[in-house]
Amino acid sequence: MPETTDDIAEGISFQAFEDDCRLLGSLLHDVLLLELGPHFIHLFERIRILAQSVATMRGAGMEDTGAAVERQLEAELAAMSLEDSLSIARAFSHYLNLTGIAERYHRVRKSRSEVHLSKSCDDIFDKLIQGGVPPEELYDTVCKQHLLEFNERPDLSHEDREMLIEDLVREITALWQTDELRRHKPTPVDEARAGLHIVEQSLWKAIPRYLRRVSNALKKHTGKPLPLTCTPIKFGSWMGGDRDGNPNVTAKVTRDVSLMSRWMAIDLYIRQLDNLSFELSTKKCSEKLASVANEILLKVDSSESASEETKASPWTQTGPQNIVKLQPSLALAAQLPSGADLPSLTGLVPDAECIGSEAQIRIVKPPWNPKRQGIQIPTEKSDDSPVQSPGRTRPGSSHMGRTPSAGQLRKMLFTESKIGRSSFRKLLEPSLSDRPGITPYRIVLGNVKEKMMKTRRRLELLLEDLPCDYDPAEYYETPDQLLEPLTLCYESLQSCGSSILADGRLADLIRRVATFGMVLMKLDVRQESGRHAEALDAVTSYLDLGIYSEWDEEKKLDFLTRELKGKRPLVPPYIEVAADVQEVLDTFRVAAELGSDSLGAYVISMASNASDVLAVELLQKDARLTVSGDLGRPCPGGTLRVVPLFETVKDLREAGSAIRNLLAIDWYREHVIKNHNGHQEVMVGYSDSGKDAGRFTAAWELYKAQEDVVAACNEFGIKVTLFHGRGGSIGRGGGPTYLAIQSQPPGHSSVDGARRDGAGQVRAAQDGGAAAGDLHDGCASRYPAAAASSRDPHWRHVMEEISRVSCAHYRSTVYEDPSFITYFQEATPQAELGYLNIGSRPAKRKATPGINNLRAIPWVFAWTQTRLVLPAWLGVGKGLQDALDKGHTEELRAMYDEWPFFQSTLDLIEMVVAKADAPMAKHYDDVLVSSPERRAVGEELRRELARSGEMRAGGQRALQAIGEQPEPEEADREQAAVPQSHEHAAGGGAATAATGRRQPEAP
Repeated sequence: MPETTDDIAEGISFQAFEDDCRLLGSLLHDVLLLELGPHFIHLFERIRILAQSVATMRGAGMEDTGAAVERQLEAELAAMSLEDSLSIARAFSHYLNLTGIAERYHRVRKSRSEVHLSKSCDDIFDKLIQGGVPPEELYDTVCKQHLLEFNERPDLSHEDREMLIEDLVREITALWQTDELRRHKPTPVDEARAGLHIVEQSLWKAIPRYLRRVSNALKKHTGKPLPLTCTPIKFGSWMGGDRDGNPNVTAKVTRDVSLMSRWMAIDLYIRQLDNLSFELSTKKCSEKLASVANEILLKVDSSESASEETKASPWTQTGPQNIVKLQPSLALAAQLPSGADLPSLTGLVPDAECIGSEAQIRIVKPPWNPKRQGIQIPTEKSDDSPVQSPGRTRPGSSHMGRTPSAGQLRKMLFTESKIGRSSFRKLLEPSLSDRPGITPYRIVLGNVKEKMMKTRRRLELLLEDLPCDYDPAEYYETPDQLLEPLTLCYESLQSCGSSILADGRLADLIRRVATFGMVLMKLDVRQESGRHAEALDAVTSYLDLGIYSEWDEEKKLDFLTRELKGKRPLVPPYIEVAADVQEVLDTFRVAAELGSDSLGAYVISMASNASDVLAVELLQKDARLTVSGDLGRPCPGGTLRVVPLFETVKDLREAGSAIRNLLAIDWYREHVIKNHNGHQEVMVGYSDSGKDAGRFTAAWELYKAQEDVVAACNEFGIKVTLFHGRGGSIGRGGGPTYLAIQSQPPGHSSVDGARRDGAGQVRAAQDGGAAAGDLHDGCASRYPAAAASSRDPHWRHVMEEISRVSCAHYRSTVYEDPSFITYFQEATPQAELGYLNIGSRPAKRKATPGINNLRAIPWVFAWTQTRLVLPAWLGVGKGLQDALDKGHTEELRAMYDEWPFFQSTLDLIEMVVAKADAPMAKHYDDVLVSSPERRAVGEELRRELARSGEMRAGGQRALQAIGEQPEPEEADREQAAVPQSHEHAAGGGAATAATGRRQPEAP
């Protein structure tokens, strides 16, 4: 290892963020030196210094000098060979990733070191109780509501640090030598497999830790802990279920991913059972647990005896053979002589059935032939008498047929006790739960593990499409079946005074089962509303009923309601339809086969009317009737809950009316009450609404839509859950969970269930501690949102004005300017993004030009690449300026101070503007945009960014500064002075623009 690394290892503190960055940067430097040699290191350092110099000079206002250095940087990048350019891009990419890792763990360390966390459950519960919420109400709400380790390390010794440095070097070397570019597109199953791995590495560790915090805080403030099987958190995923515009997600993919998720859950539980069985070596247990353990042994004994007499007798083993295989701790006892695991007794213990003064010895006949097993039992014979048959010896007899050993006799007496005879010897015989090596907890957990292994094997057969004829009694199908023996062990430990053991790994396992169930994450299915209409078109045309999609809304509702009330299937079993329609029908059939035990919600994207929901309900009902008839029994689980997703601004504005029309239908309202506990779920989309109208208008329309949907459900006495389809970036509704939930309208049950599209793309690198903090922030902020609302009605009028102006400016730029779409295609890598093998889903819903069919992810990705980050801020400056011009300055100040929704919206936009880099965007234009007319579009956008950048001062000062508009040249200089993120400081921006290497948006 180079000496520089040894020096760092000796002096590093492992505490400061700068130290971590310096350490990781030095280690990467050493790896590059070994891999590519000193020539590349010289080139890498020169590019880095030049790029940093550009950023430093611009930050100091030395624009001309910075421009000169930038031209020199461009020239040197252009003169590099293709091989060197690729290596430079990879080196900067790894450097930025390592810096991001250091920053993430620095935040974890910082959050742990804070004495008082204002967002902790303890603090939130205290505020609620101080605010007048009764403890009982708080307790009931937490237990019924769907809320949403980084181990402390002592100072490391010098040797420990050196070993850690070596581990880091190995990791960085492996990173460099790994081809990080996918050569083929991943399949939906590949994506699901990666997502399940993320769950294993983060959420699986975080859940028990977080629930312990909730339980402790709840007990402190209400006197009662969180019930062990309470599930305030549930997880869902649509990896392998989201077929909206993705033809690669088929019915078979959904089935396989669901089974794979079940397999992963079972496999994780089996590993936990191994650890738990090792820990629970205690012998003290309740009578109920001892009885269950005895029943398990007797059941296995009887089955073994009946199936194969040639196997070793239970008398010569310390437990059933299959239980021994499951528990390594029992293997030794199985190899010892009979009775070696029992307390020693001197001589025979008589069964004192006193007849006069003589004790009678009863010998029980074994249920097997010892000679058949090849076992010779030593006997004593009289000269004139064969071995006596088992039975009572004659009084005064001087010889017995044979003299069993103490261990053999104790086995006989144990068998005797099991057929209902009691004796004094039974009191001396150690009970099963007291036998060393065969603890009752290990017997019960061993039996659980055996059934879990059979469950896992059954899933493997199903995944391989092989016959599977397992007896349902031999495997676990529901979480309740698994919780029963685990809860029994927990209650036994508690009753025996071993609560410290009960509240350890066992409690964690029970909480995991209650949270993750048997499926780890229920799979949500998503499909566009138009595909359902196409399927019904095919059916109604086949039945000569007309074309469904051409009917008006009233006729659709009449038809759908009439069919839903009927008892016969609508779709003929042998109907021939187009492949796309058949895929829709196959999806509903798979959903019927899996049921609500494996699947979560059926989400309808681009929903706009009540008929969109009823169409799915009808297709679902039809498939369940067909599958039930084929199986000869009811379908597993219940019907999937149907969730309309309102995405565009138009649909968001009409969401409340659509829900009212839906709940006004008697059949549907009764269906929701009967099958979904009177609970309606509605999803609101952040990505497409932002692409449709801009971030500010989308945020306001989402706020109003939530209010209207809640009001509609309240009118019919139906509970509502709002499902927030947030992305990772600000342009797609991302941001701190705590602020996002606090800024929602009050009075509804809100679940931030899909805060990250793809269920893990942003969470991928989090460990258990970081994930626990994420859960903590989201759940702890659930309750204060109830108090956050727009108290002044005039504020809503101001918001409407800002939104109207902002939306008009955004749409006039993006959708009405004919040169914008061409500029977007030239200045950004949006076309190239479609060729990257980063996901299975196409970049567009339909292969047509224009912004409408472009997905929100590549739309935001493309602008992030150029560092203009346009979707997050375009139009906001215009809207705020218009409000100031109309004299709403005081209202804006009050709104920012007192309305969390308005404050968080501006703060997030301000943060994005601060990260934007207008000079970098200009560099893209200079290199890629050829037409002066389209370059003018870029210049105007950068001026708009500079005006929006006036908000970077934050809060009231930002509002005061907006009224003072600088000249364009001055605005450009001010924007250049905006502090840059680590990406820009390290020269990542320049290297990215020159090499075409895309970097992720800064966290």
